[in-house]
Amino acid sequence: MKTHFIAIGGSAMHNLAIALKDKGYQVTGSDDAIFEPSKSRLDHKGILPTEMGWFPEKITADIDAVILGMHAHQDNPELARAKELGLKIYSYPEFLYEQSKNKTRVVIAGSHGKTTITSMILHVLNFHQKDVDFMVGAQLEGFDCMVKLTQDNDFMVLEGDEYLSSPIDLRSKFLLYQPNIALMSGIAWDHINVFKTFDDYIEQFRKFVASITAGGVLVYNEEDAEVVKVVEAAENYFRKIPYKTPEYEISNGKVYLKTEMGDVPLSVFGAHNLLNMEGARHICRQLGIMDEDFYEAIMSFKGASKRLEKVEREDKGTLYKDFAHAPSKVKATVKAFQEQFKKEKKYGFLELHTYSSLNPVFLEQYDHAMDGLDEAIVFYSEDALKIKRMEPISPEFIKEKFKNDKLRVFTNAEDLHAYWETLDKTDGVFLMMSSGNFGGLDLSK
Repeated sequence: MKTHFIAIGGSAMHNLAIALKDKGYQVTGSDDAIFEPSKSRLDHKGILPTEMGWFPEKITADIDAVILGMHAHQDNPELARAKELGLKIYSYPEFLYEQSKNKTRVVIAGSHGKTTITSMILHVLNFHQKDVDFMVGAQLEGFDCMVKLTQDNDFMVLEGDEYLSSPIDLRSKFLLYQPNIALMSGIAWDHINVFKTFDDYIEQFRKFVASITAGGVLVYNEEDAEVVKVVEAAENYFRKIPYKTPEYEISNGKVYLKTEMGDVPLSVFGAHNLLNMEGARHICRQLGIMDEDFYEAIMSFKGASKRLEKVEREDKGTLYKDFAHAPSKVKATVKAFQEQFKKEKKYGFLELHTYSSLNPVFLEQYDHAMDGLDEAIVFYSEDALKIKRMEPISPEFIKEKFKNDKLRVFTNAEDLHAYWETLDKTDGVFLMMSSGNFGGLDLSK
């Protein structure tokens, strides 16, 4: 099969390209900019474009599938040529469904926790040498690629994202998967640039539940009121399995899960991670993994990349980085950090740089998000606001919305870096929350 990727360099797109190359497909692609690690990984597989830009002449009549990434625009010249030739054009999730429509599809959805839950499931399956196809949104220990596609596997585990599918397909990605088995971890308003009201956002989850195949299974977080409302309002037929935070204790800095089989020591911490683990356990049950086998495997799970991930430093400082940027994720991560490090001095840094997090209306959602930290720091770039053509935001406005008078607010990277250099990294513990890099901070030094 001959495939061509428009915007091959994206985090998700380049992993799918590699998976198809490994499957034996003929793969080509284009992009106007490709960064690391995508660049090296594509080059290693021999599918890195020789030059950057868009080239309509690459689009030929013998291409079986054109896969369109979100990074491309509607007026992309390669897209126009593909339409002109009448080629089949897929979004990323649409093509994943095409590859898995004859398999049992397991889809993990939710505003928060979906990457971690998917990662936990894959870790357990890998530990017990159960081979499945998959797509996950983070690099995992023991896995070369974030996407795996085969002819023979019976199951495909998919992280289900509610964001848009492509520039020409404005449906939420997870609406294209039609799950046989699904999980919903939580609902908290996100992607305000696309879903202008909370009800618009919740509607995507209503549609997701309606897309579960007849007689399917939904594992859901019964501690989330919005999730419960959506599940109870569903009119289609499927089996409902609720889950909640399991019992656990922290002893000498180590987290122990309380089970019928005794205390299970874990390598991760935080109530939200324990809740995610319980959801993963129920999904693994559906895949034939008994609880005893689940606990045996989960003890060695160290977390998904950038999800309360410990950073190895040149000094003896204790520092964790987390992808958290949406309010619900920040609150859960800060709470976990407080619980784990009760005696230490706690520093928390948060970078606001997504469209939603810099929107004055959405900033209301961050109330008390950084409470309980000894030092709480928020950074956002005034330049980023200009690039996004958004109105200026004052540090005082940020403090007001976070409802935290002690909050330190930095609006340019140089001042933030200067403050960072004044801190003794071995005096206390540090939590760095961002989907960016704080204007270029090297957290390992």
